[in-house]
Amino acid sequence: MLPLIFVVLFVLTGSAFCALAETAILSVSPIKVRQLGQSKKRSELALFMLRTRVHRSIATVVILNNIFNIVGSIVIGGIATNVFGDAGFGIFSAFLTLLIIMFGEIIPKTLGERHALKIALWIALPVTGLVFILAPIVWFVERATTPFLRGKKKPTTNEAEIKFLAKIGHQEGIIEDDEADMIQRVFNLNDLLAHEIMTPRTVMTYLRGSSTLEEVKADILASQHSRIVVIDETIDDAIGLALKNELLVALLEGKTDIAIADISRKVCFVAETMKADKLLQEFQKKREHLFVVADEYGGVSGVVTLEDVLEVLTGEIVDETDRTADLQEIARKRRKRILGES
Repeated sequence: MLPLIFVVLFVLTGSAFCALAETAILSVSPIKVRQLGQSKKRSELALFMLRTRVHRSIATVVILNNIFNIVGSIVIGGIATNVFGDAGFGIFSAFLTLLIIMFGEIIPKTLGERHALKIALWIALPVTGLVFILAPIVWFVERATTPFLRGKKKPTTNEAEIKFLAKIGHQEGIIEDDEADMIQRVFNLNDLLAHEIMTPRTVMTYLRGSSTLEEVKADILASQHSRIVVIDETIDDAIGLALKNELLVALLEGKTDIAIADISRKVCFVAETMKADKLLQEFQKKREHLFVVADEYGGVSGVVTLEDVLEVLTGEIVDETDRTADLQEIARKRRKRILGES
């Protein structure tokens, strides 16, 4: 009787270990596994390697589990027949099956899912050793199953999942209100185009390049913008960009007869279909704060500033010099009024 109890406990322990290992290893999130891969601890690196080659890890655990179940069943069957006889063997088999389902599958798998990281780190090194020991069998199983497992590897995560995680983190108090809002806004950068965040030409501030400082003095003083587009004959002929502080300095120095074009600098153009995240990169690359937005025909659609892009992330930015909170909204309302739209 004692040998039978010993073998049953041995098989249950082995089956439980395999179920626990498989569930725990697979339950740790891919993001967490990558984070552990940056560690120098042996257990964390071992878990990272197991998940990197997860098919090999699972093959090892499955092979070991079947060894316990098949060999264990044969040994237990022989001993149980001698102990209980043919009449009692059926009842014992039913009882053993119940034990394996409860203590070899349900309980260890539930614990493995609930305490995935802690258990995965605990069994990572032993499973790594088992992978090495069972390497020949695992190699054969890999070669036999590879044709059925081919296919493009799925990405670790996606935009929708990150947004949802940020939402959950906010609900659970892990992420602050402003942080959650900022994370959601970041993804808007890739969805918005330049013409959606620009200041349209209908409310754009500009100066004619042929005009003198004296002629546009009132316009300069009235402008609330630090950068003003300089045009030639029409608004579609943007030829430069003037800095308001340079214009004011020239006025103070008495250079009232100088043409605006002579104290303007080169202006950069972007397509109205450029996405906001690319715009931000262009602002950083060219070290500019304002671009003229060109339409598909080469005409001027409006202007977009670094502030316009940042407002996608932070919301409307209005300082003490802004008399109008949202010129884009004013332009949209004006267009509806002109076209008679509701």
